[in-house]
Amino acid sequence: MSNVFVIDTDYQPLDPMHPGYARRLLKQGKAAVYRRYPFTIVLKRVVEELQVQPLRLKLDPGSTTTGMALVDDTNGKVVFAAELTHRGHAIKESLDDRRVVRRKRRNRKTRYRKPRWQNRRRKKGWVPPSLESRLANILTWVARLCRLAPITALSMELVKFDLQHMQNPDISGLTYQQGTLQGYEVREYLLEKWERTCAYCGKQNVPLQVEHIHPRAKGGTNRISNLTLACEPCNKAKNNREITIFLAKKPEVLKRILAQLKSPLKDASAVNTTRWALLKQLKAFGLPVECGSGGLTKYNRSTRGLPKTHWLDAVCVGKSTPVALSHRGIVPLQIKAMGHGSRQMCVVDKYGFPKQHKQRKKKFLGYQTGDMVKAISPKGVFEGRIAIRHRPEFRLGKRDIHPKYLRCVHRADGYEYIQKGVPHAPLHD
Repeated sequence: MSNVFVIDTDYQPLDPMHPGYARRLLKQGKAAVYRRYPFTIVLKRVVEELQVQPLRLKLDPGSTTTGMALVDDTNGKVVFAAELTHRGHAIKESLDDRRVVRRKRRNRKTRYRKPRWQNRRRKKGWVPPSLESRLANILTWVARLCRLAPITALSMELVKFDLQHMQNPDISGLTYQQGTLQGYEVREYLLEKWERTCAYCGKQNVPLQVEHIHPRAKGGTNRISNLTLACEPCNKAKNNREITIFLAKKPEVLKRILAQLKSPLKDASAVNTTRWALLKQLKAFGLPVECGSGGLTKYNRSTRGLPKTHWLDAVCVGKSTPVALSHRGIVPLQIKAMGHGSRQMCVVDKYGFPKQHKQRKKKFLGYQTGDMVKAISPKGVFEGRIAIRHRPEFRLGKRDIHPKYLRCVHRADGYEYIQKGVPHAPLHD
């Protein structure tokens, strides 16, 4: 069962406790609810002698989703887990829309102005806004968890795919490329590139085998550019034939495979672009940071018989992973980055005319979009994230609710939270 974070009245983090014990403290009036997500209680007294069990925060950064887990290295118990979904794609689309509007305005009003796009200077270490948002999300949650739990060490998956060592396994410097981890690194790369699908027939959720596009019997190599994934029937049917002969009657499939061979990994590139910036900023917390590769993560997860999820990948990051892990009953908190609104002051319709003439306000009647509320109305009891309207009713899911029926349980902080089967949901009642 997921644990509850505990802090004392001086906001010093204590050991996370069982939800039943936390419920007893709340009923006895010895504690109060501090945060709803992640659920945290604050004691109404100061703990003089802090004797806490140190925890390790483990991160599995991804392009769209980052796994996080708090693990006790002494007994292998998973205390907390979460999956953070980034909004990099949404930021890029918003920037593209804003660029179109800006260029249209300049073409209408200042078409004879000299171009100044070459005058821009970027600071050292600059990353695109979509990737900067990803870094900010991870660092924000690392800082939050450090305030809520006694974290003394960090672990992160630094190298997602080390292509240089995969091309030349004999290169010196990193010993994890030798032996069993080499196969895990290559296979994980191929699974990401070919989207866990048979390249020839498109089947999914079946055992996949590493296939040589140019057969080894005819001089093919083990280079990563000559490898793909195929199911067992397709692999046997192709045998040692050339791909052009095997797919002679399927020109569309042949064209797709040849194009995908040369296509870059967009998500892997995003991870590789920000990995060193993330490591540098994690070291600023003053905690020891352990790094591990993607192949080592998969090796730890496979040897312990764990399914593939983002938060379990985070549990298995690094060499510090305990041999025996206890994760039974852990329900990961689903965190989705939503942002803090937009800069657009006036909403327009599809023809470009303004829908409202008054200046937009982010807060109305003490609420703002993104607040997590609980509504007790004649129509029933509802709970969720609201969107404010400048009228006496707010939007909650697919229904309109009057503010007089609302009670805020978690103020908007730029994230949306979902946790199915929450074991400690009744604590705040």
